Amino acid sequence: MDKIVTVQAPGGIEQLQVLEHTPQQPGPNEIRIRHEAIGMNFVDIYHRKGIYPLPAYPAVLGVEGAGIVEAVGTGAVEVKPGDRVAYAGVVGAYAATRLLPAARAIRLPDEIPSRLAASSMLKGMTAYMLLTQTYKVSPGTVVLVHAAAGGLGAILVQWAKDLGATVIGTVSSAQKAVLARNHGADHLIVGRDADVVGEVKRLTGGRGVDAAYDGIGGSMLSKTIQCLRPFGVAATIGQAGGPIPPVAVEELRPGKSLAHPSIIAYVADLDNYAGAAKAVVEILRSGITATIAGEYALTDAAKAQHLLEEGRAAGSFILVP
Repeated sequence: MDKIVTVQAPGGIEQLQVLEHTPQQPGPNEIRIRHEAIGMNFVDIYHRKGIYPLPAYPAVLGVEGAGIVEAVGTGAVEVKPGDRVAYAGVVGAYAATRLLPAARAIRLPDEIPSRLAASSMLKGMTAYMLLTQTYKVSPGTVVLVHAAAGGLGAILVQWAKDLGATVIGTVSSAQKAVLARNHGADHLIVGRDADVVGEVKRLTGGRGVDAAYDGIGGSMLSKTIQCLRPFGVAATIGQAGGPIPPVAVEELRPGKSLAHPSIIAYVADLDNYAGAAKAVVEILRSGITATIAGEYALTDAAKAQHLLEEGRAAGSFILVP
């Protein structure tokens, strides 16, 4: 028997339950994967709490992983048993084995370890969406990345630098500043109580940034918008620091834009998914990856979620069955 981790009802980590699970036979156009690693993301916490409700509870959390194809259903021609694959954006990852639509399987080159793929795939796709779709970053672009040492932040910093941008990052501690600087951040604003708006204005000569990525939410969102140049774009992509507040349209003058992109919605389109996956595999090959800050047994998912929620992850967490 294998193990799965279910959330019984929206709530705290006490709602997570480890259960015995018999591997299922794949149906038409499905495959069964035996996970070697499972990625953890803040969306898992939002699903657990019901902030982003799942269709039904109990449910298995998690939206990305990597492993070995064990079995394929009829019509599933994309991969074969024994292939190494990864995926992102499909709920149900907190399990030793799972069924997956075959079209969502991303073949992994030999040089990309499963742990690295599991920690980077969804975050990489999110970075791709933000850097190429939400605002097209190019040489000379100035961006603001909150939580620049976190799982998504680390990839955003590296990839934005690779595209020729100047990166201003925010971090909560001197330790995380070292990590963000190692990722390539040009300037860092350190401390939860730092004057982010004042520092950004100083660093940009009063101009502001072209694009800003805010996964913190709460009171930070208004500050993020204030950091924009006229006609710049702020993307609100999470609420690790509190619920996303209403934004008065007057805050967007003169000509600023506020985007609320969803990576899960973006990759629901298979063409978007394939394009983002191809780009992420290429950047992983080039050395742009998430930093694995901790590995936990699948049965310790509650402990890992607690640490992630408290902001203790200077990088990404993964679960290992």
